[in-house]
Amino acid sequence: MLYSICRSSSFLRQYLKVVAQSDHQGPTSLFSTKAKAFTSQAIMSEKKRKSTSAAAAAVKEPSAKQQKLDPTKEKGWLQDSLKQQRTKNKELKFNRQRLRYTSNTERIKQGSEGVLYWMSRDHRVQDNWALIHAQQLALKEKLPLHVCFCLFVPKSLLSTLRHYSFMLKGLKEVEKECKALDIQFHLLHGSAGDVLPGFVSDRELGAVVTDFSPLREPLQWLEDVKKTLPKDIPLIQVDAHNVVPCWVASPKLEYAARTIRGKITKLLPDFLTDLPLVEKHPYTAARTAKKVDWEKTLASLQVDRTIEEPEWAKPGTKGGVAMLESFIDERLKLFATQRNDPNAAALSQLSPWIRFGQLSAQRVALQVQHCGSSAGPAVASFIEELVVRRELTDNFCFYNEKYDRVEGAYEWAQKTLKDHAEDKREYLYTREQLEKAKTHDKLWNASQYQMITEGKMHGFLRMYWAKKILEWTSSPEEALSIALYLNDRYSLDGQDPNGFVGCMWSICGTHDQGWKERDVFGKIRFMNYKGCQRKFDVAKFERKYCPKNL
Repeated sequence: MLYSICRSSSFLRQYLKVVAQSDHQGPTSLFSTKAKAFTSQAIMSEKKRKSTSAAAAAVKEPSAKQQKLDPTKEKGWLQDSLKQQRTKNKELKFNRQRLRYTSNTERIKQGSEGVLYWMSRDHRVQDNWALIHAQQLALKEKLPLHVCFCLFVPKSLLSTLRHYSFMLKGLKEVEKECKALDIQFHLLHGSAGDVLPGFVSDRELGAVVTDFSPLREPLQWLEDVKKTLPKDIPLIQVDAHNVVPCWVASPKLEYAARTIRGKITKLLPDFLTDLPLVEKHPYTAARTAKKVDWEKTLASLQVDRTIEEPEWAKPGTKGGVAMLESFIDERLKLFATQRNDPNAAALSQLSPWIRFGQLSAQRVALQVQHCGSSAGPAVASFIEELVVRRELTDNFCFYNEKYDRVEGAYEWAQKTLKDHAEDKREYLYTREQLEKAKTHDKLWNASQYQMITEGKMHGFLRMYWAKKILEWTSSPEEALSIALYLNDRYSLDGQDPNGFVGCMWSICGTHDQGWKERDVFGKIRFMNYKGCQRKFDVAKFERKYCPKNL
């Protein structure tokens, strides 16, 4: 019901006005009391309204069966539901605004032996617009369909078993699903620029489709492939990660959520649609893919094996769907009111699967809308974070080459940080001390320890955690460097636009505004221990996550 209300232009105008008033509260405090009340009133009004107009019918309101949460549902109901939905919608058309050609040619090479989807950011078969488009191209030309992933491990402290094990186990699931659909999956070893063009030539493939990332390394991989790919092979990029493609949502760097929200919301009717089925491919390749030995591959990687896999996160699309199911059934109803309480089980916990592309954000949004009617205002607040706030981070990284540096902050933020760079710090800690959670602050230590052991940190605490690093290090540059290092090394959802922008928001005021000036922080928003105590039971969190030996 909330979705149908949101599709109303009059509601949107009023609602966006109210929610914009709460933008100053920060990335995890998205809705003021007024906004929540307004949403609740709108829902009540909609319930009373019994209009059967054609406009209302066009909204495609979920059926009563879809909306009702059945407490007797068996575990795994969502997997079965998704199969039915995809089969029903397999004829849906592809919106060509989702793609852009990065090559000069657009026509598939005639006489070729197949079409390739170069999987980079989005590691899934179903609900993947890039693979959907690749299959449609292959079907049109009556050609076999191939998928490849280029495995390259940088020599870095950020290359950990935690990240690569989660990724490879997800790709193992992709290979299995591809085989069942007669789609050839290939694991190539090396950077894309070095191995992909040769693979395309060797297999005589006539087109390459890939997905989209705004980060500099994947963008460089794309440029490397473009330089060496045969000129008669089209290279097509599809944004399969965002609901509204990044380059469609906005052609420029947006200042804050309030400047992009209206643009995205306006486009949702065109892009927040169901997704068609990737079906069994009818054209079989003459040369099949070599089966991957995943255990051997993982064992061969030069990664830091001291950073182990967390037990709570099961890799792969199936694991992501199971987590989404539990969110809809158990936690969504608490999201609107308790998401800023680290002691409450109110968050989706979906960020690792979305970060690795094992779960489609678009699918998540659709399912929350379809199944979350009993959650009321929680649906709107969750969609705001999942779509508007998350896609704002892609916008920032895509249009700002300095997305991970102080120089990438707004001018007012750079100035105020510079003005207070020499301020005396009450505490100064090294990166090693911070990494080992050896500070005077038990809450900070507990947050860091949770990230080390579980590979995650509650969103509210991530803000506090990063701001304290600014307070306890010698310069904003050092603070940002340490915050990004710790987040990218330990968080399962690290090395992602959300993480970069989260640290930039906390330390450099990105997508925020200036606040009351104070030592060290200048006009950057301040957070302290007492403020946390007013928000939630700090002592309870410390007892759970702060070991006595710390």
